[in-house]
Amino acid sequence: MTPHLSRAQEIFPYTRDLRREFHCYPELGFQEYKTSEIIVRELTRMDGFLIQGAVAGTGVTALLKGGRPGKTLLLRFDMDALPLQEMTGVDYASQTQGLMHACGHDGHLAIGLSVARLLAESREDIPGQIKILFQPAEEGLGGAQRVIEEGVLNDPVPDLALGLHLWNEKPLGWMGISEGPVMSASETFTITIQGKGGHGGMPQEAIDPILASAAVITALQSLVSREVNPLESAVLTVCQIHAGEAHNVIPGQAILGGTMRSFTPQVREQLLKRLTEIVEGVAAAHRCRVEILIDPISPPVINDPETTRSLQAVASELFPDFVLDHNYRTMASEDIALILDRVPGCYSFIGSANSAAGLAARHHQPDFNFDEQALVYGTALMMGAVFKLLGP
Repeated sequence: MTPHLSRAQEIFPYTRDLRREFHCYPELGFQEYKTSEIIVRELTRMDGFLIQGAVAGTGVTALLKGGRPGKTLLLRFDMDALPLQEMTGVDYASQTQGLMHACGHDGHLAIGLSVARLLAESREDIPGQIKILFQPAEEGLGGAQRVIEEGVLNDPVPDLALGLHLWNEKPLGWMGISEGPVMSASETFTITIQGKGGHGGMPQEAIDPILASAAVITALQSLVSREVNPLESAVLTVCQIHAGEAHNVIPGQAILGGTMRSFTPQVREQLLKRLTEIVEGVAAAHRCRVEILIDPISPPVINDPETTRSLQAVASELFPDFVLDHNYRTMASEDIALILDRVPGCYSFIGSANSAAGLAARHHQPDFNFDEQALVYGTALMMGAVFKLLGP
């Protein structure tokens, strides 16, 4: 067992206890006040960190200068929970009605603090400096943009950046570390179709926005299947439709909501252009007016090739028996993309599911939970990466 993996395993009780404490007290984006308090509490027990709180309201940064000059490495971990009622039945379940950590961010925080603890112990051996960012509001709320606007990438300017995600889409003993685009760009769309209300028994007197909505939804399905190159990847999903309040009344309008995802700027622009053309054309054919609102959430997460190859080498050394996937991509999105758009780096996935133990629920589900041994692997990977990237 390598030293980084051995030390990560030794402090596993600390990591696990922190993860469970965070899990008990989930908080939504930009409301992570208790979460921030726990982070600061732990960091102040460690030697050498320059701590700054209230970053974008609830975020925390911690700067550790090594014993020798060198590069600056940013390590980023997300903080926020989700508006879900927990259904895991564990004894450390959420104590807040209607909120839970259902994506693994509690584990990310515990890994981040465990890495901080191990780095503080090894400070004199570190060439360069490490800036750890505990980022609020990753779940589509603009947390990365806020921390960037508040100068988290300045003073010092990081040379490289790393992040990770515990990943229940894959089993324990798997890691995804891939070059190039690994998570998709994401935007939401809202389509308001305006018709003319009327009696359900006299449709000829109305202009039916529900019929137009059905035609729009059907037409949009052809956008990916017939207009995007089959060798590219894209998703367009209508996830909401709101219209009408009575069984016998044709409403005056219908509102559709959905998401659109892609990996390249070219496909993204094609989707945006054709979505507008299709919706406007189909609505006009049904005598309806339409308003389209596009809300960009995140660009794609793109891993720097050189940094990624270094991480792959670290993973191969630490975990020779693991399945190491160098071609993994997912249509999920993550706002670390905004950081990696400015700083070369790598975002890794750590398999965390264990079907035999009943720990295989998907992310963002009320029964989500993961095998906590993945915390050890995430901690070891980050430690190995620090010393690999900053040099001997």
